[in-house]
Amino acid sequence: MGAARVSDQAQSVVDAMRASVTAATESASARLRRVRRCDGKLLLELEVTRGLAEAPPATPVAALRALRALSLRGVVRALERAADDDEVAGLIAHTSGEIGFAPAAELRAAVDRFRDSGKRTAAWAETFGEMGPGNSAYHLASAFEEIWLQPTGDLGLVGVTASAVFVRGTFDKLGVQTQIGQRHEYKAAANTFLETDLTAPHREMLEALVGSITDGIVRDVASARGMTEEAVRHAVDRAPLSAQEALEGGFVDHLGYRDELYRTLREELTERDAEPRLRFVERYEQPGGPVARLTGGAHLPQAVRRRRGVVAVVGAHGPIHLGRSGGPHSVLGHSAGADTVTAALRSAGRDDHVRAIVLRIDSPGGSAVASDAIRRAVLEVRAGGTPVVASMASLAASGGYFIAMPCARVFASPGTLTGSIGVLGGKQVVSNTLERIGITRGTVSAGRYADMFSTDRPFDEEEWARVEGWLDRIYEDFTSKAAHDRDLPLERLRELARGRVWTGAQAAEHGLIDSLGGLSAAADAACELAGTDRFDVEVRPWPRPSPLAMLHPPENSEAPAAAAATPGVELLGEGVGPVDRLLTLISARAGLPVHGALTVPWRIVLR
Repeated sequence: MGAARVSDQAQSVVDAMRASVTAATESASARLRRVRRCDGKLLLELEVTRGLAEAPPATPVAALRALRALSLRGVVRALERAADDDEVAGLIAHTSGEIGFAPAAELRAAVDRFRDSGKRTAAWAETFGEMGPGNSAYHLASAFEEIWLQPTGDLGLVGVTASAVFVRGTFDKLGVQTQIGQRHEYKAAANTFLETDLTAPHREMLEALVGSITDGIVRDVASARGMTEEAVRHAVDRAPLSAQEALEGGFVDHLGYRDELYRTLREELTERDAEPRLRFVERYEQPGGPVARLTGGAHLPQAVRRRRGVVAVVGAHGPIHLGRSGGPHSVLGHSAGADTVTAALRSAGRDDHVRAIVLRIDSPGGSAVASDAIRRAVLEVRAGGTPVVASMASLAASGGYFIAMPCARVFASPGTLTGSIGVLGGKQVVSNTLERIGITRGTVSAGRYADMFSTDRPFDEEEWARVEGWLDRIYEDFTSKAAHDRDLPLERLRELARGRVWTGAQAAEHGLIDSLGGLSAAADAACELAGTDRFDVEVRPWPRPSPLAMLHPPENSEAPAAAAATPGVELLGEGVGPVDRLLTLISARAGLPVHGALTVPWRIVLR
């Protein structure tokens, strides 16, 4: 009874907060209508330098911190709405700082749609890379009507580079022996522990990745700035360029400071109307502010609240593993627990308001069986009549690709890293390391293979044969299902597999995905498959992220609360020694679970 009273009291508090926020929002709307009759139109501001969050918060504390955060999904949604709003006159974006190639592509598409409505756009930056690359920042800025660069800044359009880190030499000095098998030569995650330099297939793959992304940037910049691709490539080979060189080459339109750009736009727009009012893009999307976002949905415009349908965006962010999202894995950031992701898919598939689902993936992969469980849930939801479309963010590889391939349509950005249809598995032996510092362990076990994955000794021949058999079986399963889901001949699929990572642009050419585009394009396709108009639905996260929901335990595995992440405070369970904790942490940071998984080569760093 005591717990029930606490629950009732908590619900009363939430209801009171909702009522207060609704009243405040309606009052604010009334004031806004009065102001609009005498003030100028809105000039939206986008501060890309704050960074863009792709995934929802993983813990209640992170959710509270995220109330003032800038989300990629929210910015794109706001720009789509602003394009059709007569009260919005234009957009200014502060674009210094690298944001990644996939987010830049999604924002460019949103800016293109905003510009098509005839509204004014301008981007400004102190510099596009200060003693470093500025590729993605300038790639985004090139979508704007005008680009302003501070006179002391630079244009770091230097082309893309990829790096891979190897710890084999360190492990050799520590006496750590690594035994990992992989399928096949492009499955380079294990190379981190097995090699001291790039292998020929690893180098070939990285060269193809950086070439594909650089080609895409060159094409986009040339098209946006009215240049030839040869001229852009010539600039890439000479970059970084000074601000004056960038101006003379036609890569920027004006050299000036923030105050000069704002004064220029204010004067220009005031000639047409009253002086424009500045508003951050996220405040345009969330007029009720952080409190309205906390209580969930009160900030939505009345027209949106009247919509009859929902396109549910189910997220799979971070390493894929068994159990619920968060928990021990959240120490390393976001994670995609199979129980949580499948619960969200089932919940959305059962809800009468959900017309379609977009599975948003930003994951290097992980557990083979967890990935297979999520794939099965996708197929179940589709069999129940709800379309499911996959939207790949910056990374959807190995297990991330595994859960995307059964969707009705698969979208990726040109710079998305995907594919890596392959498998690896093994262990690290640390007995010599421990002996060097005087630590020994005694083990007693029952069963021939009970201590097979012990880090105290290497695999024997029979055990290694079992590991090899496991790798073959998982690889066979992965490639067969990929060929079936993508409707490709098995032999052709296996030519594209072998653990190789592709960019989204390359994956589209090979039929591994269906189309290039971001979350908005995926939502459009989902509406098309559902036979509904995009205006008639609300595209939103499922379940809606909320600190209060995270703290509310689910009643059963079918309850909507089961689709919320579990707050995590521990890396490993009790009884795990410090050395094993360290090795597990290193492996987890590498995207390589101790006993192997479907994981992308984790150290591909693209700049």
